[in-house]
Amino acid sequence: MAKKELDTRFSKFGTVSFTSITKTNDFVGYLEQGKVMGTKCKTCNVKFFPPRADCYKCLSNDMEWFEVAGKGKLLTFSKLQYGPVGFEGDLPYSIAVADFGDYKVFGRLSTDIPENDIRVGMEVKTVATSLPNGQINYVFEKA
Repeated sequence: MAKKELDTRFSKFGTVSFTSITKTNDFVGYLEQGKVMGTKCKTCNVKFFPPRADCYKCLSNDMEWFEVAGKGKLLTFSKLQYGPVGFEGDLPYSIAVADFGDYKVFGRLSTDIPENDIRVGMEVKTVATSLPNGQINYVFEKA
């Protein structure tokens, strides 16, 4: 019986995963390089974040990586008092969705943004970060 090869990189992101190696695990490697990346379908040009291995629109699996760069507009946010598995020790923190034009990004707001300064419509950018516990992540900072 062949031993199943596991890719444990997502444990560095704080996510508990029960899958073997996937096409999108390079996401964590890019974060280690300081890059926040999504995927783009080479067939129909739809962009995805979080990264996807396959396109829902044209069903192609011919994807390429692109860097989440530039400015986005904050669409919504919420302060969490309870966190998902792997992130319980980081509480409280705020999560948000930002519109980057061709795609939207879900992520945390930087703790460097004062709570009173957070506004829907404010410009943000994504930045790869490291957490005190050694995990890697990305956050939205003021652009």
